[in-house]
Amino acid sequence: MTPGGYAGKWLDIDLTNNKIEEITFPYETLEQYFGGRGMATKILWDRVADKWADMDGLDPENPLIFATGPMTGIYPGARICVSGKSPVSNGVVGSTAATEFAVEIKNTGYDGIIFTGKSPEPVYLLVTDDGPELVDAKHLWGLDGETTLIKLNKEVKETLKKRHPNVGLWKAPGSMYLGPAGENMVRNACVMTKICHAAGYGGYGSVMGSKNIKAVVAKSRNMFPKVDAPEAAKLLWRKAHAELMKVSDFRRWGTGALAYGAGAGSSSEPIRNWQEEWHDETSMGVNRYMDRFWVKTKWADFNCTTNCMKVSCIKTGPWKGDITDVPDYELQAYCGTNLGIFDPEGNVHISTLMDKLGHSGINGPNTMGYAAELYQRGILTEEDIGFKLEWGDVEAFDKLAHMMAYREGIGDILAEGTYRAAFKIAEMKGMEPEELLKYAIHVKGIEIGAHGTRSDKDYTHDICYAASVQGGDHTSTAVDGYNDMSGAVFYDSAVFCTFTARGPSQALIFDFAKAITGYPITLHSWRSVTGPRIVTLQKALLLMSNMWEPIKDDDNPPRFYEPLPSGPYEGKTTDRERVDIRLQAYFDTLGWDERGIPKKETLDRLDLGDVEPYMAKYRQ
Repeated sequence: MTPGGYAGKWLDIDLTNNKIEEITFPYETLEQYFGGRGMATKILWDRVADKWADMDGLDPENPLIFATGPMTGIYPGARICVSGKSPVSNGVVGSTAATEFAVEIKNTGYDGIIFTGKSPEPVYLLVTDDGPELVDAKHLWGLDGETTLIKLNKEVKETLKKRHPNVGLWKAPGSMYLGPAGENMVRNACVMTKICHAAGYGGYGSVMGSKNIKAVVAKSRNMFPKVDAPEAAKLLWRKAHAELMKVSDFRRWGTGALAYGAGAGSSSEPIRNWQEEWHDETSMGVNRYMDRFWVKTKWADFNCTTNCMKVSCIKTGPWKGDITDVPDYELQAYCGTNLGIFDPEGNVHISTLMDKLGHSGINGPNTMGYAAELYQRGILTEEDIGFKLEWGDVEAFDKLAHMMAYREGIGDILAEGTYRAAFKIAEMKGMEPEELLKYAIHVKGIEIGAHGTRSDKDYTHDICYAASVQGGDHTSTAVDGYNDMSGAVFYDSAVFCTFTARGPSQALIFDFAKAITGYPITLHSWRSVTGPRIVTLQKALLLMSNMWEPIKDDDNPPRFYEPLPSGPYEGKTTDRERVDIRLQAYFDTLGWDERGIPKKETLDRLDLGDVEPYMAKYRQ
């Protein structure tokens, strides 16, 4: 029996042997792990737990997973979850992206895809109502993201037209694809979709590249899977959209208003690799983007009322034709203020470059900002880099982004991500790693999102990154052991957009989940059992990587304990004593011991008894 909201099958693809199979999962597994992030974590546990400690994220044995959830496409704001063993953190990250691919793959009859092995030649997966097939992608390998998407759309539409000439005009398929950064296995590269969306955290673009997968593409004319209670689901669908219509600020500005607001208002924006978090640069106001660059003010993903995306385009000059989103706040910050760039045009250019090259727009510029600070401090020299790398120099950061994507010169070291680059540069310079790690803004290898903790005025506070099993991922911060379970862990497993959870009540959302699936799911059951089960399994795999020391690495970057040097919150900093107290409370709430190791009774209660033999040694 298949619960409501599920297609009921997955694709299991062995790239080494060119073998494609269909698999199913038991009802109990679907109920316990739901979908998306939860199911991906369970699949990884079942398949590679015994190999986890020794398996690199770029090993062919690492499963690469694309997973929908039972609410995908039905609840407003369709997304897909991309996961696997992260080549950045060596743990599990559920990295989501808004994309029509999630809808199309579900309509073809599959809830997700699991890739293992490595294709001998570049390929892309095409899934249609005719079935799945691996298609030669040698002609696409090496192309930038924008060109790849254009060619894929044209090629797949022509293929479908030939196969089904009586259908009429085919619309573009749903696609997820790589740029050069992923192809060259830049560890924190993203998986791109549409023209400027991405699954950015976790480095899964590099995992795709390691498997010689250029893209995954789906197109269907079939219907969504049936839901358990159709009339109730229709009513709740209308209520959800009605509540979302009241959230007007995102519809008007997207997150674009934050480039000025987060700096001038909450003092929580990365500036020059987080050396500061406050600025009063009105050039970063959203009106400066809207007036000069916006060419489309409403761009919604499938079934989304929030409608937060905008399209920016540079219309004249050397960067004419550069096109990206708002940029959204994260890219305004990381491709702008973090690099000392306070000019919207330069910000749009660097953001577009991230899309084309396939860098994560957060993680890639985090590493570039790290390099720029090392240059500022005289640790990296002009001779090391090949040119001057000064704050605000758009051309210099353009060059560095290309060097990282193609692993040229110093870019080959920086392509390892901020954390690993610190060790390599320390070795190159004959320094101790600790001397360079103090400038590396990451948690458990995952570069921090563009929301600081020092002012305590943003939504990120003390343990938000420190306690998170997804490290620096700003979309999945830890709160208090209960609320975060019903937040990102649920949305990433359901799978739908965090922003479309702003407006509808949690009661409405969980009633909707019950109407779709038929599960006896409640807010309480998710907070107390299902959410903790998923996070505890993620924690176990993070510990089993043997890369991060309990307690010691459950912490913020050293810079987050330095006083803010300027602005209305000058002198404020993250309270280390409060971090320690809150961390213990968080562990206790989840049933982990004082070092963050899941207790045996907790594993038994969450039906994770098979995890106990692995955890016992960490308690000794």
